[in-house]
Amino acid sequence: MQGLAKTSRPEIELEFFHDVLCAWCYALSPRVRRLAAEYPEIRIVHRAFALAPTPESLETMFGSKEQAKREILSHWRAANQNDDDHRIDAALMATRPFDYPYSMPGLLACKAAERQGGQEAHWALYDRIQRAHLTECLNIADFAVLRRCAEDVGLDVARWEGDVRSPETREAVERDLARARLYGIRGVPTLVAERKYTLSGAQPYERLKSWIERLLAQHGTSRID
Repeated sequence: MQGLAKTSRPEIELEFFHDVLCAWCYALSPRVRRLAAEYPEIRIVHRAFALAPTPESLETMFGSKEQAKREILSHWRAANQNDDDHRIDAALMATRPFDYPYSMPGLLACKAAERQGGQEAHWALYDRIQRAHLTECLNIADFAVLRRCAEDVGLDVARWEGDVRSPETREAVERDLARARLYGIRGVPTLVAERKYTLSGAQPYERLKSWIERLLAQHGTSRID
């Protein structure tokens, strides 16, 4: 005898492209967490994106390290208005004597966390590194800072240190960067659902929610007997 039919919503893979340097990503990450909690059928996959892959990148883009820091901090101030809790401290970062950091150390750190604890570990370390960068205004190109962040989120730090330095971790980051190029992504934060539906920018929560609702409606429901 056949049981009562039930409906279940289909799983949607949502790729979250972000960079540890990105102030707008910092504003968006808590909203994506809220979205994932409200819609358990969403599976978040974290993807690395490098705004400044090397120490020389910022100088090449802005003309000098000093000019790079000035212009980037103007973006910080704008992003802080978008951030729900206004956590971004451009004034504090302006007092720091170190050069503005580059992307790769933090991206490798997050991918190493992922090798140890999957997507949740990646996300936990990513958020912690962003807080170190944008709120505490520490130098996240300094391995000691990254190590402290790994400790704070409960990783096996000895294992994490080995993974950070492994060729496999760098290859994983490079695969994400190649994937971003394949999708035509030129900035972050960017969300890609089901490898074809894209939403860019630090969107307000209600915009994220309506986007996901439309995607779920397009996917329809599956019947379970």
